[in-house]
Amino acid sequence: MDEITLVTGANKGIGREIAAQLAALGHTVVIGARDAELGEKAAAELGVDSVVLDVTDPASATAAAARIEERYGRLDVLVNNAAVASPPGTDLARQSPSTADLGTLRTVFETNFFGVITVTNALLPLLRRSAVPRIVNVSSSAASLTRNAEPATPLPISAGYTPSKTALTSLTLQYARELRPDGILVNAVCPGFCATDLNGHRGFRTPAQGAVAAVRMATIPADGPTGTFVDDEGPVPW
Repeated sequence: MDEITLVTGANKGIGREIAAQLAALGHTVVIGARDAELGEKAAAELGVDSVVLDVTDPASATAAAARIEERYGRLDVLVNNAAVASPPGTDLARQSPSTADLGTLRTVFETNFFGVITVTNALLPLLRRSAVPRIVNVSSSAASLTRNAEPATPLPISAGYTPSKTALTSLTLQYARELRPDGILVNAVCPGFCATDLNGHRGFRTPAQGAVAAVRMATIPADGPTGTFVDDEGPVPW
């Protein structure tokens, strides 16, 4: 039986690679994209499906869930990949806590944290129809509290992106604890520092490499882990 998988923010970058790799493994993949044209173009190139999905808009998430239910009747895997480092026209370097613009921080959290809740809750009824439901949240080791507590760790100072991903990792644990009795596996992954639009293509890893950890967690069996934070080499410190 085909696995039905939704990947948010998947018309480009790491999300697109996650979609491509899961499709190659036999998943029936649905790309979630804010722009219908870009989503349809990427889906056509990958041979997958697409749905319009703005993770910051509850109505959009509800409509996307209805569309997936109409087409497939259930969802086996949800990959919450959509994220922003900073709003368009602003620089991540301007997110120092002492000088950060609150509107900028709220915009980042709206996508990276609240957007995950919005989409996950809209799709939970369809995930509950799966024999092996899985949720994968794409976080970042840059948000590791352990690593940030080390003064010598070369991480950017950011009151928006970094805390939003720390919050996402914590949220992953909360979902894992709540949904464990229902057999829904919820894990966070770090793709590593990949060259994507998110960082102005400054990363040293490829999007294909960044997709590996998410793909692994999207394909774990029913007795697989839940409530973990990993990259493609193993556990990431909290």
